[in-house]
Amino acid sequence: MTDVLAPTALDLARLEFRDELLASGLLVGTSVPGIYGRSGDFERVIAGLDRILGEAFAALDATVLRFPPVYPRADFERTDYIASFPDLSGIVSSFEDGDREHRELLAAREEGRAYEGWLKPADVVLTNAICHPLYATLEGTLPSGGGTYDLSGYGFRHEPSFDPMRLQSFRMREFVFVGTPDAAQLYRDTWLDTSVALLASLGLAVQAVPANDPFFGRAGKMLVSAQLRENLKVEIIVPLYGDLHEGTAIASANCQRDHLTHAFDIRTTDGEVAHGACVAFGMERTVLALVRTHGTDLEAWPVDVRALLGL
Repeated sequence: MTDVLAPTALDLARLEFRDELLASGLLVGTSVPGIYGRSGDFERVIAGLDRILGEAFAALDATVLRFPPVYPRADFERTDYIASFPDLSGIVSSFEDGDREHRELLAAREEGRAYEGWLKPADVVLTNAICHPLYATLEGTLPSGGGTYDLSGYGFRHEPSFDPMRLQSFRMREFVFVGTPDAAQLYRDTWLDTSVALLASLGLAVQAVPANDPFFGRAGKMLVSAQLRENLKVEIIVPLYGDLHEGTAIASANCQRDHLTHAFDIRTTDGEVAHGACVAFGMERTVLALVRTHGTDLEAWPVDVRALLGL
């Protein structure tokens, strides 16, 4: 018989926060962990945050692009996402056969048997990182000086959790630069400072710390080590549970180097493989950090925070 571990103090704090969010109506629960509806008040804060991010990064004069929450499987295969994050991936499957197979599927379903065998992988996957569809459109030579892009959309990660900060379906706002290696590094470092200052202006106790992605498997350990050693990823974290946890990331600034540009053969005007960098904001995570910091009653939030968000 397998022992069931008792919940830790951190587990209980996260569950308490989730229950508070549900009781307030800001989030609406479903039968699946990490999948929630959002209330009108929640969306008001999302809209305000989206606006001030656009204002803060307006000087970039970035090309605005919005992609759907699915993208071509052929493009997904050109990345190494399935190798690095197989546990987080979401492959779309659909029914593509005829009446006979449909009757077999329905019979299996009626008998309570699994019917997934009658479904086949479609030509799209769930968007895991909202910058991935962008890179697939940039194949070839970039304009002189590179390109800067303003992206927003839904991402998906298959990591069901009762922690309200860890959603399976979530929105990101990203500002991506693709160009020379030196320009990409400068972009990351410059706009990291802007991002920390913006989030701090909302009353959040933010801190920028070195971080790594959750790479899977034995090879992933080497990638984690390199990412930390070379300071490629910096997360902006907020302490939400006192001494129980060091902090939860709500934004990040990343040097992607040639990780995706090589996969899609994106080059600078001198013929060299371009490098990418981005500053990314978790929209729901930032709003939840604001709620954890200021309370579930938006009317009681600090006046200056409400003014910035247009509440």
